[in-house]
Amino acid sequence: MPITSEQIASLRARTGVGILAVKQALEEAEGNEEKAIEILRKKGQAQAVKRAEREQSEGGIFISKAAGKAALVFLKCETDFVARSDGFLALGQELSDTLLQKGEAAFKTIADEKVPAAVLEFGENISIGESHIIEAGTVGTYVHSNRKIGVVVGLDTGGEELAVDAAMHAAAMNPLFVTPEEVSEDAVQKEKIIWKEQLTKEGKPAEMQEKIMSGKEKKFREENALITQPFVKDPSKTVGGMLGGAKVVKFLRVGI
Repeated sequence: MPITSEQIASLRARTGVGILAVKQALEEAEGNEEKAIEILRKKGQAQAVKRAEREQSEGGIFISKAAGKAALVFLKCETDFVARSDGFLALGQELSDTLLQKGEAAFKTIADEKVPAAVLEFGENISIGESHIIEAGTVGTYVHSNRKIGVVVGLDTGGEELAVDAAMHAAAMNPLFVTPEEVSEDAVQKEKIIWKEQLTKEGKPAEMQEKIMSGKEKKFREENALITQPFVKDPSKTVGGMLGGAKVVKFLRVGI
């Protein structure tokens, strides 16, 4: 019987094994996923199968950069011990370098080959959590020393140092949006419910509550937006003020 892409994707999600091996196992098992898993185990890929459902709460973020372009890869694993190992670090960097230099197709090919092999080598589940390519006129990146936070900021103009400063700030202050206007209405409404309860308990009259909540909303939006946060290196100015005439056109922050 023909094997569908959905069947392959499902078994890969459970096992972490490469596409070709998964397809062959499914064909041999005539589409039965459980039998295919047994086949993979008999072929020596049992460890990857057994570990596929285990939680991956650790890992590392890897960024590769060229002029006007950056690639970010979040490689997940189960323990900090593996996340700090030379082999894991080398794999993560190879993946991000491949994504930057050769594109998504080559990245996927390398990942399909080397991630399952890493599962067997390190003895725990490993997978790719996220992967991104970011392009802009000027690109600045920052990866924290423990690789738990990675940031890419793209500017429409300006020097790379500005973009790097903005990325370092975002790593420290964790803005969720670029501008106050981008802060979601859902987030604002959730806060308004809390503010209203607080103000009611304080005995504030209804007409005063609206004015107070309007001010709270403005502050909430500014506190959660990159360009309106006080710049960590110089709190006398905002990140937007630090950037001068440069505009943030791309922003990505990934944290573990």
